[in-house]
Amino acid sequence: MGFSELGLSPEVLQAVSDAGYTIPTPIQEQAIPHVQRGRDVLGCAQTGTGKTASFVLPMIDKLAAGRARARMPRSLILEPTRELATQVAASFELYGKHHRLTMALLIGGESFVDQERKLDRGVDVLIATPGRLLDLYGRGKILLSDARILVIDEADRMLDMGFLPDIRRVLKHLPHVRQTLFFSATMPPPIAQLAKEMLKNPVAVNVERPAAPAVGITQAVYPVPQDLKLALFVALLKRGDFKSVLAFTRTKHRANRLAEQLARHGVACERIHGNRSQAQRTAALSGFKDGKFKVLVATDIAARGIDVEALSHVVNFDVPHLPEDYIHRVGRTARAELTGDAFTLVAPDEEADLRQIERAIGKRLPRVTVPGFDYGARSAQRFEVPLHERIAAIRARKAEERKRAKEKAERRAAHEAAMAARAPHRSPAPPQHPRTVSSPQAAPHRPHSHGRSGRG
Repeated sequence: MGFSELGLSPEVLQAVSDAGYTIPTPIQEQAIPHVQRGRDVLGCAQTGTGKTASFVLPMIDKLAAGRARARMPRSLILEPTRELATQVAASFELYGKHHRLTMALLIGGESFVDQERKLDRGVDVLIATPGRLLDLYGRGKILLSDARILVIDEADRMLDMGFLPDIRRVLKHLPHVRQTLFFSATMPPPIAQLAKEMLKNPVAVNVERPAAPAVGITQAVYPVPQDLKLALFVALLKRGDFKSVLAFTRTKHRANRLAEQLARHGVACERIHGNRSQAQRTAALSGFKDGKFKVLVATDIAARGIDVEALSHVVNFDVPHLPEDYIHRVGRTARAELTGDAFTLVAPDEEADLRQIERAIGKRLPRVTVPGFDYGARSAQRFEVPLHERIAAIRARKAEERKRAKEKAERRAAHEAAMAARAPHRSPAPPQHPRTVSSPQAAPHRPHSHGRSGRG
């Protein structure tokens, strides 16, 4: 089946052809006709299956007729991260270039004023993260009563990031008569309950997650002590043909530490995670795509929305706790029938997670020992500072800041006192005695003249 058989307009088909696509993915083939007919859709499919186009393409056609009013978007797409929201916005620009739809992107880290201006002009498609959307709604800058299409994308990540209460708040402001498209990679009970609340007689589209990574991915495991992971990673980067590496860490702190340590070893790298500003995240991703950075360090949630073609390597610096996260991570290489490598650095305390992954994918991954690497060496520097030490350092820094502020205030007070003491002494002015008058007719008092009677 080709895109021309899905009921899309000639304008959208031309944009799809211009982008180089001819055959729809399974979720596109199943979902697009139902979206075109106005049905609610409950889709279960992972990132990277072409899910975005399955709702973007039919939405463009459905919104082509009509005009948006100021501050009243005609459709709403909720995304858990800025990167995913930006990626969806790029898809609308790519596939909607032959239509004149207006679009606004509401994400954190961007100017409120600029976003409000776009809303004032009226938008057909509003793509937002829940927090920023509710911020602008609370300011009275947006109304949702015209939003006849709602898309909840990556719902399981919304749950992971604590957005479910925000989504329920948004639902209260939407019209009851609408089309709702709901997508999630997994269906834990809270997500299934939310879908039940939101959807009316939905069509279920279930594209199963792969039980194993793509055939084109070469997987290998590198056993190594935890404190030598950095040294081994640097050794691999210097020895192998690593063109572009997406490295995953367990936490944002470890992402920062890994990027800092790689930079000290002369590796061009950047990091992307939830604590980075939007400008920093955009610059990191752009630099990685352009080849400015050889390594991009990321956390799992921040990596949603990272779409890099011809990615040569994925490195699990930390073993993921869930097999599906492993499959999702390594699946970012060898896309579009290309080949790629996925390496996992495994410390002894991570062996249990690795065995769980191997059971899920149905095979034992090959163990690799790097020739010439000293596995018995002592690390000169700890990779990660323990949490209690980080907290103690923060408290010590705050105490030092308070001490400096107190000393500064004392010096200022002493300086002001010294200035006051050096000022020239001035005698106080004599008190002014007011003149009293007994009555309006009373004559003014005259002093007695000496040597005269005062009569004349």
